[in-house]
Amino acid sequence: MKKLFVLLLALILVILPLFSCEDEESANNYEATHTATIEIENYGTIELELYGNEAPITVENFVKLAGEGFYEGLTFHRIMNGFMMQGGGYDASGAEKRADSIKGEFSSNGVNNPILHERGVISMARTYIPDSASSQFFIMHETSPHLDGEYAAFGKVTSGLDVVDKICTEVTPLDGNGSISLSQRPIIKSVTVTEK
Repeated sequence: MKKLFVLLLALILVILPLFSCEDEESANNYEATHTATIEIENYGTIELELYGNEAPITVENFVKLAGEGFYEGLTFHRIMNGFMMQGGGYDASGAEKRADSIKGEFSSNGVNNPILHERGVISMARTYIPDSASSQFFIMHETSPHLDGEYAAFGKVTSGLDVVDKICTEVTPLDGNGSISLSQRPIIKSVTVTEK
């Protein structure tokens, strides 16, 4: 009986780590093709990994715009505590800066993109038109499953969630849509992207 108990215990100790490893892998099973750094004036730096295999058009567009310096001086103009912070389309004066539209890489638009809108995920903003995303992106403050399959998620924060938390909790919107007054909008100093 004692031998059987020892054998069962040994078997459990061998099998248990296998399940733990499997869970860890399934929580982050995307291979980063690029890393990105967003430096925000008076707040700090957010570092991300981008998933070009899951959202190739979206990542290519973001890399291109960052390389052109497109995002420098633009702001986060829409911030909602417990939801997300959106930026990349307006400068500090409130003037819109436009870029070309791209294909919306999400399932309701016929594209298989398995990335979920979990806390820290970066995704593309758009209008009601599926292929209207261009430069504006948002970073999830909290997980929001209702966005899954409807917006093109393309990466995730690896460092700087404290910066996301600070912005989302300290900047007060003017309305229920998360609109931020010009004087309160966090300014993007730079976005740099490196290929892995």
